[in-house]
Amino acid sequence: MLDVAVVILNWNGLFLLQKFIPILLKYNSYGYHIYIVDNGSTDDSIDWICDNYSDEIQVVALSENFGFAKGYNEGLKQIDADYYILLNSDVAVSENWCEPLINFLQNNHDYAVVQPKILSYKNPDYFEYAGAAGGYVDKWGYPFCRGRIFNKIEKDEGQYDDIVDIFWASGACFVVRAEVFKKLNGFDDRFFAHMEEIDLCWRIWRNGYKVAAVPLSAVYHLGGASLDYNDPRKLFLNIRNNHLMLYKNLTSDIFKKISHVRHMIEYLMLFFYFCTGKISNAKAILSAYKDFNDLKKYYKPANEASILKLLYPRSILVDYYLKNKKKFSKLKWKI
Repeated sequence: MLDVAVVILNWNGLFLLQKFIPILLKYNSYGYHIYIVDNGSTDDSIDWICDNYSDEIQVVALSENFGFAKGYNEGLKQIDADYYILLNSDVAVSENWCEPLINFLQNNHDYAVVQPKILSYKNPDYFEYAGAAGGYVDKWGYPFCRGRIFNKIEKDEGQYDDIVDIFWASGACFVVRAEVFKKLNGFDDRFFAHMEEIDLCWRIWRNGYKVAAVPLSAVYHLGGASLDYNDPRKLFLNIRNNHLMLYKNLTSDIFKKISHVRHMIEYLMLFFYFCTGKISNAKAILSAYKDFNDLKKYYKPANEASILKLLYPRSILVDYYLKNKKKFSKLKWKI
């Protein structure tokens, strides 16, 4: 029998666990093992799980808050399974949510990661920001999704119900072959949080495996529960980690070309934040660059660039802001 582990990373998320764990248990018809990896919570999260669900849920307690990337890495070292389903604590699953994902991986051995359709918990007719119907990256390293480009979120009308290859799967909910996750040493610990799933998927592609969206499965993501979308800390992590991801997954020549463009764009952002009084956001950009320069010594640029064929060949910024292509279908991109 297949060993499937549903793994939820928690940090002081008692209110989320109380809201979403009962839904998960309701739709666990196949009896998959459920684990809470606790990142050193100081609320009553673990006591609540142990008091109410000790028979259904196993707790892996970590000594401190390691963040998303290292937290999952440390927790998964203690969990044996064939497949890991990584599920955010603020996700509501639905009936028959995981079977299509597991079945797809069983029948397609060249795929290592799949994600479901990710819809908004607050507005269920719409996709959710973090992942939508599968993620991509443009030629300058900016991520976007089928169903969400920047802050434009599409209504789900079945337009992305086909199973397709995607560049990256959302950390809100995806399934990964445990063997591949361990082979690639999991997430990059230095990322702490944000972009770590894109980096992992990039490395998965580079190692000969594929990533897909399987919209037969759907989950509902609350979103913004860990950090608000406008939080300077989130901006810092996104910019720093995006540059780290590009540096380690591209050749040095290609990275230099991309970084020139990125610098121009992000200096304009910096100027905008200073002019509009958002000093914390401006400082976040400067801190991101400093941290990137401090951390890049730990990495070596890639020695091949074949995976570039999976990048969107144009600028998503130009298409979105200058050409008014605010829906994925308007890009007319044959993947």
